[in-house]
Amino acid sequence: MRSTVILALALGVLSNAQQVSLGPETYTAAGEFPTSLFSTYWNEPTQTASQVQPVITDSVLNITYPLNLTDPDTISNNDTKDPLYYPRTNLTGSAAQTLYQNVTAKIEEIIQNGQGSNCTRCIEAMTVAGNLAKQAPKLVPQLLVSLCQKYKFASVDGCQVYSAQAQVPFYAQVLAYANLSGSDGQYLCQNFITVSKCPRPPLPQFDSSEFWTKPKPSNASAPEPKGTNRVKVLHMSDFHVDPRYATGSEANCTSGLCCRRGNPISSLQSNFTASVPAPRFGYFACDTPWALGAAAVEAIPVLTGTDGEDKLNMTIFTGDLVSHDPYNQLSRDYILYTETALYDLWKRTLNPSSPLFAAIGNHDQYQQAFDSPDTLPGNLTKQFSWNYDHLSSLWKNNDWIDDEAVKEAKAHYGAYSVQHASNLKIITINTDLWYRSNIFAFINTTQSDNFGFLKFLAQELQEAEDQGSRAYIVGHVLSGWDGTNPIIGPTDAFYQIVDRYSHVIAGLFWGHTHEDQNMIYYSNNATDISTETAQNVGWIGPSITPLTDINSGFRLYEVDADTWDILDAHTWYSNVSTYGELDNQLEVGPSYQYEYSTREAYGQNFDWPENAPLNATWWHKVTEQMSNDAGALVNLYNAHQGKMSVRSPNCTSTDCIEAKICYIRSGSAPLGLNNCKPGFGSVQ
Repeated sequence: MRSTVILALALGVLSNAQQVSLGPETYTAAGEFPTSLFSTYWNEPTQTASQVQPVITDSVLNITYPLNLTDPDTISNNDTKDPLYYPRTNLTGSAAQTLYQNVTAKIEEIIQNGQGSNCTRCIEAMTVAGNLAKQAPKLVPQLLVSLCQKYKFASVDGCQVYSAQAQVPFYAQVLAYANLSGSDGQYLCQNFITVSKCPRPPLPQFDSSEFWTKPKPSNASAPEPKGTNRVKVLHMSDFHVDPRYATGSEANCTSGLCCRRGNPISSLQSNFTASVPAPRFGYFACDTPWALGAAAVEAIPVLTGTDGEDKLNMTIFTGDLVSHDPYNQLSRDYILYTETALYDLWKRTLNPSSPLFAAIGNHDQYQQAFDSPDTLPGNLTKQFSWNYDHLSSLWKNNDWIDDEAVKEAKAHYGAYSVQHASNLKIITINTDLWYRSNIFAFINTTQSDNFGFLKFLAQELQEAEDQGSRAYIVGHVLSGWDGTNPIIGPTDAFYQIVDRYSHVIAGLFWGHTHEDQNMIYYSNNATDISTETAQNVGWIGPSITPLTDINSGFRLYEVDADTWDILDAHTWYSNVSTYGELDNQLEVGPSYQYEYSTREAYGQNFDWPENAPLNATWWHKVTEQMSNDAGALVNLYNAHQGKMSVRSPNCTSTDCIEAKICYIRSGSAPLGLNNCKPGFGSVQ
């Protein structure tokens, strides 16, 4: 049971310095679905036996998505409609079959009788497979499925991920264009084939001349906020709406995404009886049903006090619209449907008169997490452009970005920049490009910026510096923390860019983990960690989805409109453990309640001017307090990570306390991996 001290701090009164008005501490949604959210429905929206099925019409593509795309009872398990691209084929017929047989025999020889370490053999086998991918790539699925089944790398069904209609066409591209005998091959083995026990390759050499030519001004410093002109900025992340959520299905399934028809708990597979029937408003092992999504978008304006004349200045969405479907249930149409449905809904409910700036999440792509560099040859160059084109058009139609930003988004993997105010530039980046699950991130790993997106970021920051503007950086996959999400090279380069433009950057915003977290960026690659060297802070937004074992939540920033520094952050949450009690009645739905003020929760024990920002110096002081209070503040921080979830583990051991402090001080993957104890990064 959590201590009353933690709860008192978490729910404590707001600071006297607060100069924005918030709404009530709690908002309780109606029990019935608010049918006005959508104009028409495929089913009866007032019934509660199943989730609503709104009719979604795409104004960009001029199509209406069919019911069978999202109907829980008609989920397709084999997408054969969407194009899948292979590298150029050089061999066909008997020549291709001969090569296939030779490659198979050679790989089996390496596996069974190869010399050297597991890592050496993995790299050798992958290099041999690369020969097939370069000459007869359409035989790569047959090779990988055969090897997977023979050596039991996965179950029979699990091996189908390597089939021709799954992900292997993309794997074939990587096998064809990566340097498999060098750093790329080692990194692929290290990341995807754990039995190889390959070490991570060394960091690429960073060359600042690739990113900027002007040195950091000797008098560079961030402006000081006065705190007298405050605006509200909403940070929403990882919505993960699940239009296929099946009310009453198994909410405690054995594997995969729960609350889906036909995905039972293993002990009850024979009769498909639900051990925990999926509540109407969601559960800990499930994504966001429409009923919970509706409650969230209704609660946000009321609780943040923006349902009247005091509107949001902007919303920052740090990615992941789409549910966590298995690869074989995804399709382009499912991605497009979700993008259209949510951005249209948010335009009408959250941002009718102010902009929303969004980053692409790893689930907002088909196949999920995959984005390829535009340096690949032929039709591979633009194989994911359909998504960047669609997203940028949706944003433009909602009046959130202009024509120039649309061009940037199409050219920079969905990333763009917008001059939001005369003194603030918004720069979004697609950080799926450094995500470990993006297999294309393992091409040219000796280069820090194979995709070119970090050069784009540096150019935009240089322009902001030249114009005397501040900047926000918005991405999805975080740059650091425990280091388990991105690959090391690009995040190390990103860290150096942040150092160079630290006085320009007013905020960095991330998502992906579903948890409430922060990262501090220090000068000189954190060789000296102190209040004097702390330069910037990253804010990782809490998720709307309760997946996995966490509560649903969102955050509002109090921002100084003269400097765009964050003066306070307010977070709300909804207690998912109560959702089962809401079934079988229509009086009330979920409640969202005030969780904490960041300034109040963490800044009680040191002096800080009331109008000074919650900057990197402030956060470093917080970590100093964490190091000296026997774990009390870390345990509070740990509770906030899961948004007060009853399922979050405590963090009371010395190892956990030290690790959390280290993660907060690690703004890049190599810092988190090299300096911090592993295993304490998540409360899920």
